[in-house]
Formats: sequence, C-alpha cells, structure tokens
Amino acid sequence: MGPIRSYKDLRVYQDSYAASIEVINKIIPALPKEEKYDLVDQMRRASKSIPRLIAEGYAKKHQKKHFQKYIDDAIGECNEMNVCLSHCKDLYPKKVDIKLCERLIDIYDKIGKGLYRLGQNWRNFAVEQ
Repeated sequence: MGPIRSYKDLRVYQDSYAASIEVINKIIPALPKEEKYDLVDQMRRASKSIPRLIAEGYAKKHQKKHFQKYIDDAIGECNEMNVCLSHCKDLYPKKVDIKLCERLIDIYDKIGKGLYRLGQNWRNFAVEQ
C-alpha cells in the first residue's frame, strides 16, 4: 500500500463506504414497513456512521487518544451492523437476500478487524502532507 494522503486512501474507509451503499440500496428497501423506526433506522445510521467516523478520526490522526476513540466507535458500529444483518437474514429470510446479508456480515467483520489493526499500528502508516 502506498502513502496515505487522505482518509479516502484507507481500505477500511473504501470498504465501509461501499458496504453502506449496498445496505441502503439493497437490504433496507427489502425490509417490512414495521421495521422503519427500528431495524431500518439503526442500519441506516450505523452503516453511514462507519466511514464518517473513519474520516473524522483521520483528521485527528496525530492525537493518538482522539484518533483511537473514533476507531473504537467505528468498530462498535461494525459490530452493530453484524447484529442488524443477522437479524435481517434470520427474521426476514423471505424478504432479504440471505447470501448478500452473509457477504456483508463478512465484509463488516473484516472492516472491524482492519480498524483494530489500524488503531494498533497507526504510527506505521506513511502520511504525506
């Protein structure tokens, strides 16, 4: 991987942004209307918050404590997305694409692991200013 010039160069940002688009465009519309103020709302906020937290945390990359807080919060949102997607496939198997849910669960799991490694190794990244 080359130098990190922006949060957009981080793989965890790219993957979380792409996953949020899939959740919003493919999973959420398939859910029943009674989930509008519960599961739909949670998934919409959690999926969007991961790339936002990465972007915001990147702005504080030189402040280890602050940077780590954003990374930890993004990991928490990944975990929340895994639970929400599990609920989708287990509660609504006839409405949602189960294979897509499983693929997204795997993606969010990998994003969470990547965020953990980013938090652990933040000083090793080449940052060009």
